Amino acid sequence: MKLSVVVSTLNDREQLLPCLDALEAHVPAETEIIVVNGPSSDGTTGAVMEREDVDVLVEISERNRNVSRNAGIETASGDVVAFLGDEYAVEPSWYDAISVAVASDADIVTGPIVGGSPGTRRPDVDPTDSKTVAGRSITPFDGDNVAFDRSVLEALDGFDEYLCAGGARDCAHRVAGMSFDVTWSAEMTARYEVETDGGQPDTDWADTYRSLGYRLAKNYGLRPSVVGRTAGSAVRDGYKGACAVATGEGTPTGWFGNGTDVFANALGGLKDGIRARFDDRSNRRNPNGISTRHDRAVQVYDRRDE
Repeated sequence: MKLSVVVSTLNDREQLLPCLDALEAHVPAETEIIVVNGPSSDGTTGAVMEREDVDVLVEISERNRNVSRNAGIETASGDVVAFLGDEYAVEPSWYDAISVAVASDADIVTGPIVGGSPGTRRPDVDPTDSKTVAGRSITPFDGDNVAFDRSVLEALDGFDEYLCAGGARDCAHRVAGMSFDVTWSAEMTARYEVETDGGQPDTDWADTYRSLGYRLAKNYGLRPSVVGRTAGSAVRDGYKGACAVATGEGTPTGWFGNGTDVFANALGGLKDGIRARFDDRSNRRNPNGISTRHDRAVQVYDRRDE
């Protein structure tokens, strides 16, 4: 197995360095490390350039995690490509877990993310918590701790760059649609290394609901269950917001503004998802994938031929 690890970063130099330290300590020297940066303004470029363990530094100009992932795929030469968030450090068992899964012909392997302050952690992705949409069983995975067989990424044409949020969720729907399997390995563990203050970042409701409407309409069409899922999610989140207003944790103006964002962007996502479904009628459902453009990288620093 030749493994390429793509680490996406944006103005997170202090978190990125422990992430790279852990990779240097726990993966074989022949593992290809690719950092996709940008557009950062905190000295990340210089800090990465000083390291001898990073094989490729790709600079991009867009603040989109899926563009970053696709830029990494374009650069990677491994037959297995892993994606790791810059705030995580791999555990000693991480590489071996991928190797064992690949030896068993796994299409995709993922594992847990542990540690960090409870208030800042994303909800755990439980692979046993599969959801069924339009008769299709969806196995979720975290896009910041997952490894793909190269052939799977080629079949999927990478990630959908329309999405500013929910790229891994959309990918999970498309993975299921193409009958690839997701393997869970408890040993493929990544850990938060940087202490946090316990604060909870505000949800970007516009991006969240545009992503939800888009990926459901793109993958399943504008069927009643798609509209129902979108509306049901909006009602649940609206109820939580109303409860926050009632307890003094939110304001009526903020609740109304969030509701407007949810409604407008859910409709926009549904509309764009239908257009995307017609733009790519193949099983991969990705009209904004790797093959659609070749101008993601602003600059590439490649040490592999040195």
